[in-house]
Amino acid sequence: MAVVYPANNYPDGVWPVMLTPFTEDLKVDTVALKALVNWYIENGCTGLFAACQSSEIFNLTLEERVLITKTTVEAAAGRVPVIASGITSNVVEEMAKEIEAIHATGVEVVVLLTNTLAKQDESDEVWLANLRKLETLIDPEIKLGVYECPQPYKRLLSIPVIKEIAATGRFYFLKDTCCVAADIKEKIEAIKGTNLKLYNANATTALQSLRDGAAGYSGVMANFHPELWVWLCKHFKDEPQKADEVQEVLMACSLIERQLYPVNAKWHLTNIEKLQNFTTKSRKQDDSELFETWKEEVRMMDRLCNRTYEQYCK
Repeated sequence: MAVVYPANNYPDGVWPVMLTPFTEDLKVDTVALKALVNWYIENGCTGLFAACQSSEIFNLTLEERVLITKTTVEAAAGRVPVIASGITSNVVEEMAKEIEAIHATGVEVVVLLTNTLAKQDESDEVWLANLRKLETLIDPEIKLGVYECPQPYKRLLSIPVIKEIAATGRFYFLKDTCCVAADIKEKIEAIKGTNLKLYNANATTALQSLRDGAAGYSGVMANFHPELWVWLCKHFKDEPQKADEVQEVLMACSLIERQLYPVNAKWHLTNIEKLQNFTTKSRKQDDSELFETWKEEVRMMDRLCNRTYEQYCK
């Protein structure tokens, strides 16, 4: 008998792509991770995306990916839903093992990376064939999501693929990274009436996508000023002029992604937010490369965001 999946009741709004805090000797710091979970929730985030690219999953072992996911679920303690990827293999059988391990942590949804199911030069048919094979190897009741992860290459989902996975009923979360408002609108139209919800990762197209029916925002800038994103997702309909002006600030601030991310976000959390135990350490980047001018840019951005919140959002 086919599995009947429940309706998607996960909240709209802001789902930050979570960072992984490390100790000075580059071990996963679960104390700092719990403080980070609380910071997201206290700032109004409605869900958490753990073990994603911002978490540096390609620089973590499976055991570490399970650890950060389990710690996040425990720290959230039911206050908000937690989803996670933690999947780095491009071998279907290994991917199935990773999915089962991540699911066992208690997450609501296990998110597939779109670039792991087929090589860059392979067709949608290959991608779908690998997905169907994968589904035979995992518990049929596991709810799934998809993330158009930029590394090791970005694979955007076509409308036919989106329609096919949405029709299964088991896909609940799409983190979109196409960054094109018209394409996002087409995707939203394609998933209407299904369990699949689209969360935009791109700051520039965020407001337009909300107006077109996106469920929310799931991008890196929620690691700097989630309260502004929370306001935008809540008030884009009832305060359209303010939303336009807040969106402009958010777009300009998002240029800081081109700095040394995620080190700069960790610096923000350590030096401005004063999160417990936090360091700027990263396995992906050398934190000593965040030179003083870039730190000052983070400080200036923080002051701008604070003024914007005071002016528009209170």
